[in-house]
Amino acid sequence: METKRAVENLLNFADIKINGERDWDIIVNDDYFYSQVLKDGSLGLGESYMDNLWDCKQLDQFIFNVLRADLKSKYDKEVMLAAAKEKLKGVFSSHSINSCKKDIHHHYDIGNELFKNMLDERMVYSCGYWKGVESLEEAQEQKLELICKKIGLKPGMTLLDVGCGWGSFMKYAAEKYGAICTGVTLSKEQIKLGEELCKGLPVEFLYEDYRELKGMQFDRIVSVGMFEHVGPENYKVYMKKMNELLKDDGVFLLHTIGGLDSGKGTDPWIVKYIFPNGAIPRIKGIGEAMEDNFYMEDWHDFGPDYDKTLMEWHKRFIKNWDNIKENYDERFKRMWEYYILTCAGAFRARDLALWQIVMTKKRVDKVECRFS
Repeated sequence: METKRAVENLLNFADIKINGERDWDIIVNDDYFYSQVLKDGSLGLGESYMDNLWDCKQLDQFIFNVLRADLKSKYDKEVMLAAAKEKLKGVFSSHSINSCKKDIHHHYDIGNELFKNMLDERMVYSCGYWKGVESLEEAQEQKLELICKKIGLKPGMTLLDVGCGWGSFMKYAAEKYGAICTGVTLSKEQIKLGEELCKGLPVEFLYEDYRELKGMQFDRIVSVGMFEHVGPENYKVYMKKMNELLKDDGVFLLHTIGGLDSGKGTDPWIVKYIFPNGAIPRIKGIGEAMEDNFYMEDWHDFGPDYDKTLMEWHKRFIKNWDNIKENYDERFKRMWEYYILTCAGAFRARDLALWQIVMTKKRVDKVECRFS
């Protein structure tokens, strides 16, 4: 079978065997897998996994091998053309306010119970900071503390959290530092639970897009895991709006996943099934958007920590699946596992980065921040 031989040859570059015995080898359950992968590239790989056409004991390591071997550069002409078509879909994607509301609903409104059973107690849905700690709870609390130190947060300061999720950072900042917090999100489910979790604290949730905010300024602004939804065509708009919302002596921290290869687009499977219209930022795009808006005080990468975070999320997702399985089917379970584990493999391969960037509106003599 030509399609099988072509896939076998491709996987050999990554030291992956079909129906092999190692944990990162794959077991093919249906021969349609071969033609689907050759026809649709990474999109077909993910969809065929969701449809149970193949399995792998250690999916995260399989993806690590695939990325480290740079299999995309070894595709034959037909596969490259298929991948190019998928990338073009992302180039012309819409990041209008109405489109963003639909995109956020697609991922973040699929059930608070799912996230409760996967995340830490604080409901932090972003990379933890694992320096010197062992548990997810410690890593997430340490990350929240790190952000507070980096922005020099003090009692009574006003703080804006752009893409605030369930309010985990605002809750921490209000309880530990006495900050007065405002958060914006386009997820109604997140607001519903977030208002319960932050009850009694100086924390306000707004169902608004960042572009809709007007007539207010803040001492500090943070955006943790939201910039991936902005879209490259809006980076300059985003930075200009953050500049407008930040007081002259304020500090802005951007926490975002980053891509290290300007030639790679966002994975088409992730865009179709997990984050519609999502786009992985690149250094060049962020830097050009910062120009004329911000001075860069610090740029910190701790991408390998996302591998640990994702593997812990996966462990909890599997452990607690029985608590939520009545709300989802088996195909969703395989989709969600594929999402978490392939992302873990991508961070392990250093195909993705995690950046925290600290900015000020203008160069000042002294910035009350700590960067470690």
